[in-house]
Amino acid sequence: MEETNRQKKIAGVIQKDLAEVLQADARNGLRGVIISVSKVNVTADLGQAKAYLSVFPSEKRAEIIKAVNANVVGIRHELAQRTKHQLRRMPNLLFFGDDSLDYIENIDDSLKGKDVNPIYNPEILDKRKKS
Repeated sequence: MEETNRQKKIAGVIQKDLAEVLQADARNGLRGVIISVSKVNVTADLGQAKAYLSVFPSEKRAEIIKAVNANVVGIRHELAQRTKHQLRRMPNLLFFGDDSLDYIENIDDSLKGKDVNPIYNPEILDKRKKS
């Protein structure tokens, strides 16, 4: 089912303000970590928002997502304060890690020949075949 315009607008507002909240928290407590909100999906009833976070360096992704989920009440409150003139009710927030940058990096490495090359090692093709 396709998102309505209202869902898209709310997702955009949440994405923008959530990025500001998380980046401010990262500046205060986490040196050398960049957090961005790559996508926000809002359910049709506007009661739940799924936020996908991209974390650099990616080794800290699980730790950061766990910390953000532990502090979801405070983040939701801060976000509600920022959006109180735009949203009647703040949706419940769910946070997930976005690994699309790792996927892109793996493809890039494969194209550059840094990955195992199936031409020289055809055994890896068996692992990639679909059953």
